Amino acid sequence: MAKLVLSVLMIVIWWMLHALQMDEELAMGTVHEAKRAVDRAAHAAAQQIDREKLEMGVLSVHPEMAENAAAQYLRGNLALDAGLKPVSGSFLRDPVEVRVFEILNENLEYPYTYRNSQYQYEITLDRPGVVLIVHVKYPRLFGVLAPVEWNLKGSAELVY
Repeated sequence: MAKLVLSVLMIVIWWMLHALQMDEELAMGTVHEAKRAVDRAAHAAAQQIDREKLEMGVLSVHPEMAENAAAQYLRGNLALDAGLKPVSGSFLRDPVEVRVFEILNENLEYPYTYRNSQYQYEITLDRPGVVLIVHVKYPRLFGVLAPVEWNLKGSAELVY
């Protein structure tokens, strides 16, 4: 009888460990998908050239167009609504928060090293570009465990 009880307990523990491993794999898949979305959004934002300044020979990112492009790419790649909240069918459950959206334009001397000590992020850009830091929360499958949260960082330069 003791062996039977021990066997049942071992099976339950094995199932719990297997479920936790599956949850970790889903979290890693989520962070990779979200990171790709942040990179795409930063790249799309950086490509929004200010045509009026370009006519004068100045490479510059158009701020409003860049912000709109970044938001559109985040919404499209993460299945979010206009308020950056997940729609049905999204792999996220909590809203996405844009923590940093900075446009580094022609008023800086390039190469320029951008530093953000709050998020431990540093990047050197050779021409105007965009820095984007987005906060994403992955809800655990088991309510006992706390959600996993990331500040995903992306940046891109204007390509001409």
